[in-house]
Amino acid sequence: MAAGGRLLLLFLLPWLVTASHSPPGCKIRITSKGLDLVKQEGLRFVEQELQNITVSDLHGKEGQFHYNISQVKVMDLQLALSDLHFQPQQHLVFNINNASISLRFRRQLLYWFFYDIGSINASADGVHIHTVLQLAKDEAGRLKISNITCNASIARMHAGFSGTLRKVYEFLSTFIVTGMRFLLSQQICPSLEHASLVLLNSVLDTVPVRNYVDEHIGIDYSLLRDPAVSTDTLDLDFKGMFFPRVRENQELENHAVEPVIKETERMVYVAFSEYFFDSAMHSYFQAGVLAIELQGEKVPKDLEVLLRATFFGTIFMLSPTVDAPLRLVLQVSAPPRCIIKPSGTSVSVSAFLNISLVPPGHPAVQLSSMAMETKLSARVYLQGKALRVQLDLRRFRIYSKQSALESLALFSLQAPLKTLLQLTIMPIINERTKKGVQIPLPEGMDFTKEVVTNHAGFLTVGADLHFSKELREVIEKYRPAPTAAARPSSESTAPSMEPPQL
Repeated sequence: MAAGGRLLLLFLLPWLVTASHSPPGCKIRITSKGLDLVKQEGLRFVEQELQNITVSDLHGKEGQFHYNISQVKVMDLQLALSDLHFQPQQHLVFNINNASISLRFRRQLLYWFFYDIGSINASADGVHIHTVLQLAKDEAGRLKISNITCNASIARMHAGFSGTLRKVYEFLSTFIVTGMRFLLSQQICPSLEHASLVLLNSVLDTVPVRNYVDEHIGIDYSLLRDPAVSTDTLDLDFKGMFFPRVRENQELENHAVEPVIKETERMVYVAFSEYFFDSAMHSYFQAGVLAIELQGEKVPKDLEVLLRATFFGTIFMLSPTVDAPLRLVLQVSAPPRCIIKPSGTSVSVSAFLNISLVPPGHPAVQLSSMAMETKLSARVYLQGKALRVQLDLRRFRIYSKQSALESLALFSLQAPLKTLLQLTIMPIINERTKKGVQIPLPEGMDFTKEVVTNHAGFLTVGADLHFSKELREVIEKYRPAPTAAARPSSESTAPSMEPPQL
């Protein structure tokens, strides 16, 4: 029985793996070129963080000499040799080699009755910092830095002494420099840990996960799984599903082709499957907004004359309501479908058009109910961080739902109704899609030089990146409120002796 169970599990395992792998509606790839840009901005941020290092006072006693070092301040950093690269499976590695840090601090010395006070300039050379950031999906489906490992070392440290007791300080320099070297190296990693786990994560919090697009629909950009990191790329799989605000928990099953990104030439690639666009149109359909009504003066005059001529016999039999206003109700009958091919993107729409007379003070009189099949060409483009769609009418056909004879009679309405759609309806639709939807990037980062490429079942947008805001500016805007545990304690662990009050 146990053997049979294992055999059944063996057969079911491939199916279970496939079922657990939900295809993304949206996928983002960041390449090594994009990481180089992030490194430039990140290096400035690291310099700013290290300049704010807080080093505890250093004090001690050697014979009759009592010394106290305080008010340590970082004056300058040289981080010329740095590297940021991907490390499979979920990591970013940040290295700084052979850096230098210039310091300035206050000195106090007491030897018997001699007291000296002044400042000391020091430099830490051969600074090496090795940091590994682990990236993961959090419970909300947002990308986060989940863990950091850090090692820091200082190869050499020098201090320049001056003043009355310069020779004494030079004698004590071994104790002072060794202590300062230890204290400084102990503060580098806690500073970078706070910068990563708190400050950089506050920037990642600006990436939209589940937001409203307008008053009718929202979008779910939650990550489906942890990021996949290779030596050259970082791939993020997003749900990429729109939902109607009237049914926010509604799930639309994804049967579309999974986007596959093979390119690495640009800084970033964003791929969208047919499911991404289908879920948007399905949500609008569920929200009940894919309908337009034209009545009275809103009906184009030429079309009204033609409609009255077409239905003259019916209207005449309905006398005395011949002069009643016309009403046209155009309503989509099923969720539109998006089709993406290498040759282009199109949208298929099925709808019906009801034509009625609306006599004042009387019930409406329906003249005809037509079925419509329309194919729209779609131009998908990126502007800033907004994905937008421009639609154009390509094919149009109407027919009667009652009889083939009436369909033949409606043939003369084909051209004017197509004109009505082009001149009246399409501008309304394109005005709704003009705002677009934001792509999940952090605040302060935008796309440039976008190129859209169509594939079978999905399209990709290749682009470069640029920072419209400095990383520091975004961090200061969203900096978390300070807490006792937010920043590691800077208390020294170096051995010291309490000096007398100076």
